[in-house]
Formats: sequence, structure tokens, C-alpha cells
Amino acid sequence: MNEDALQSALENPRNLGEMTDADSVGTVGSPDCGDMVRMWLKFREQDGRRVIDKATFQSFGCQTAIAVASLATELIRGKTREEALQLSAEELSAPLGPLPPMKIHCGQMVEGALKAALEAEQGNPPSALAPPVPQGPTLADSLASAGKSAGRIRIVMES
Repeated sequence: MNEDALQSALENPRNLGEMTDADSVGTVGSPDCGDMVRMWLKFREQDGRRVIDKATFQSFGCQTAIAVASLATELIRGKTREEALQLSAEELSAPLGPLPPMKIHCGQMVEGALKAALEAEQGNPPSALAPPVPQGPTLADSLASAGKSAGRIRIVMES
């Protein structure tokens, strides 16, 4: 893995946070283990094609998931729904270099959140790749409610 690219993405994550006027939202992960990624997408018309204008994310998980999500939101900008659907976890995490085996799931989570958002934008049910997650108003709400029942998740909000 490219440690410089990882460090750069962590020090300056791009497109972090909710998007209130998003056209679609996709979530993937498990409140049981605490790893979750939610991605918001906004589209626009460009040269007669509908392309992704902006993407933002929230991630509760390891630093690699945050870095992959940050890079992926930049990579998909300007792509059509069909082009974005073709991107694999490996392509979304490529700027970081090959991920170690125990971090491959980070790219898969980002890919799953992207595909869930793209499917939601079309009004389709989420695929098996992106298992449905109870949706609260925010990702933090989803994890907080899961933590109350499981007693294993603690969210600390920093200002």
C-alpha cells in the first residue's frame, strides 16, 4: 500500500460529510462490527449525459476505508451512472496501491455504498453486494442506535 497516498487522504479527506440535496444515498456495512460507509450522490446534465456532479461520504471504520472513500468521491466525478457501476473496489482504491488482504474489505465497502447509491438513484432495490442497513437520519444515528442495543459501539463527536 502507498503509505504517502494513504497519509495524504487521511490528513485532508475530500468530500467528507452529508449532502442535504443529494439525488441518492447508499449505505453498506454492519452495525454489529461497526464498519459502515454511506455515500451521497448529486447528478447534473453535461453534453446530453447525466453525470455525477458531486459525491460525499461518511465512514465509520478504519482509516483505510476513509481514505478509499475520499479518493473514490473524486474518481467518480464526471462519470455516468453506467460508468460508475463498472468501477471495481480495486479501481476505487488504486491510488493507494494494492491493499493488504485484511484491508480489501475497505474498498469493497466503498464499492458497495457507491452501487447502493446508484441503484437507489434509479429506484431499484439494493443489490446483494450492499445489504440493507437500517437508515436513520444520519450514519451516526444508525450506529448510535445499534450501540445502545449491543453496548459495543461508542461514538464520540468532536467539534
